[in-house]
Amino acid sequence: MRLRHSVAAVCGALALTAALAAPAHAATGDFGYRFVGMDGYPQAVTLHDPASGECVAIPEAADPGSSAPAFAPHNDTDAYAVVFTEPDCTGDSWTLRPHGRPATDRLKLRSVLFLG
Repeated sequence: MRLRHSVAAVCGALALTAALAAPAHAATGDFGYRFVGMDGYPQAVTLHDPASGECVAIPEAADPGSSAPAFAPHNDTDAYAVVFTEPDCTGDSWTLRPHGRPATDRLKLRSVLFLG
């Protein structure tokens, strides 16, 4: 009887360890946004299969002291995307549905977090 409980406990611990050590998932699909480039013209960027559960800084807009925020995000991934007005996933936020329509140019962002 004790051996059965010990084996069950070891198996449970191994299953928990394997689940915690699993690699981070990616949101499948594309996330796009626009920003104003150094030449003053809007440019478009697409993130392919971005990581889920990690704050993603928008490199062209991550420094509020030297750049304007990015704008018009389009979440065409299979995960919810939470866009933030400030770096490091701080500030005001809006949630974009998976495979949603593009947001307007008025929606600004400096970072994004994919939930999934």
